[in-house]
Parts: sequence; structure tokens; C-alpha cells
Amino acid sequence: MAIADDLKKTLTDPTPLYFAAGTADLAVQQAKKVPALIEQLRAEAPARIEAVKNTDPKAVQDAVTAKVTGVLGSIDPKKLGETAQDLALRGVGVAAEYAVRAKETYDKVAEHGEQTVRAWRGEVAEEIVDIAGAVEPEPSPEPAPAEASGEPAGEEKPAAKKPAVRRTAARKAAAETGEGA
Repeated sequence: MAIADDLKKTLTDPTPLYFAAGTADLAVQQAKKVPALIEQLRAEAPARIEAVKNTDPKAVQDAVTAKVTGVLGSIDPKKLGETAQDLALRGVGVAAEYAVRAKETYDKVAEHGEQTVRAWRGEVAEEIVDIAGAVEPEPSPEPAPAEASGEPAGEEKPAAKKPAVRRTAARKAAAETGEGA
């Protein structure tokens, strides 16, 4: 039963859908910023290209060689094992921290998505009301019943005829066999 309960909970939880809606809304917001970034890159590109053209390749090569020599010279084989173990422990701690951050971010985006869905539903509802108002004609004011028929107000009209009861094929057959006996 636990698997069925987990599956039911998973299928009825709207959080992943809210997360998707929030992600889509945030993507749209970021996409709106792209034209400004493109313009900024267009403005900065010529200066950056000139800086790269004016850079001396020999100076870059010497700087990289000095860095690599410094890193390779500082490696101590005895401390390498200790450093690897220390880095592994740090990695586990960092992974746990990132998992917590990921969950917090997931919840924030899902909450944003829920608000976005509510806004979309509100907009859709407003659009439906606008469309319904355009499609349906305005109701015309009806005259009072006593004035429209020309009858005195004290008299009552006969009751409206009730619609016939619909029978299914099985009930019709039962009714016919019962009547014939």
C-alpha cells in the first residue's frame, strides 16, 4: 500500500506543475532582458576585440608557463593523499549544502509558479467575462406581467405543462409487459 500511497501523493501534488509554470515565467522575464544585453555587447565588442589584438602572445605564453611551473613545483606527493581526503570530505559538505539550497530554490520557484498560475487564471477569467459580454446581448427590460397580457392582476394563469418523463429502453419494455398482462 505504501507504493500506492506514494504514487497517489506524487500524482496529486501540484508543486511540480507550479515549478514548471514558475520556471517558464522566469524564463520569459529573462528573455525580455536579452535585447538590452545584445546592445551592450555590440557596444563593448570593438573595444574587447582591439584589446585581444593588441595583446602580445609571448607575454600570455610566459604567464601561463610561470603559473603551471608554480603549481607543479608545489605538489608534495606525501601530502597529496591527505589533501585528496580533505577535499572529499569538503565535497560531501558542499554537496549537502547545495542540496539544501536546491530545495529552497525549488520551493521559491514553485511558489512563484503558483502565483503566476493564479494570475493567469485571473486574466483568463477576465477575458472570458469580456468575451461573454461581447457575445451575449444585453437583456431588454421586460414589462410587468399584468400590463403585458392585459388581464387584471388578481387572476392567476394556468400552470405550465410539465415535460413528459423520458424512459430508457429497459423501462419501456418493462412498462409494456406490465400493461399487457
